Amino acid sequence: MTGKDPQRSCLGCRETRAKRELLRFVLAPDRTLLPDLLARLPGRGAYTCMNGSCLRSAVQKNQFARAFKGEIRCDGADLLIGEVVARLEARIGSYLALANKAGKVVSGSDLVMELIKKKKAGVLFIAVDISPEIGTKVSFLAERFAVPHVAIFTKERIGAFLGKGLRSVAAIEQSGFIETVTREIAKYRNFLEGGTDAR
Repeated sequence: MTGKDPQRSCLGCRETRAKRELLRFVLAPDRTLLPDLLARLPGRGAYTCMNGSCLRSAVQKNQFARAFKGEIRCDGADLLIGEVVARLEARIGSYLALANKAGKVVSGSDLVMELIKKKKAGVLFIAVDISPEIGTKVSFLAERFAVPHVAIFTKERIGAFLGKGLRSVAAIEQSGFIETVTREIAKYRNFLEGGTDAR
């Protein structure tokens, strides 16, 4: 971080961090609180750490109303946290889809395991509803070859991102996508405070 990075305080824990490290919120015209993951929406912003507990604390302490100087529309911490999680998942999925369009995704357990053994796998997506036997086998191989892997999506969602049927596992090959995807997965994991099966 450089000294030129804009600083903002988290409404939850009150710590000051670089703005780019925080989660921004804005108000819609009807004063509904909206997560702004890309920090591009117009209007005044309010911030929390990229952490579900800080967001929960900010909502429970009514900090957003203070930051925006008036009543806001928010259906509670649980729904707001769920909305952020859904948007983070959608971003990760969109990068998986982009990598697939670029020809950098391999799917299917046999093909993915072969890619891992060739040391060409960059990030591995394992379906949350994969069969225990296959899941254990793929996870073990990924750990053996130090391939980052995450369990976020169902077989149906992985397949949908790839424009295919059900897929139990998919891997993005070593490419320019890896740095961005791993960064987005880290945000996701941090927001849930380690509540995913990502490693």
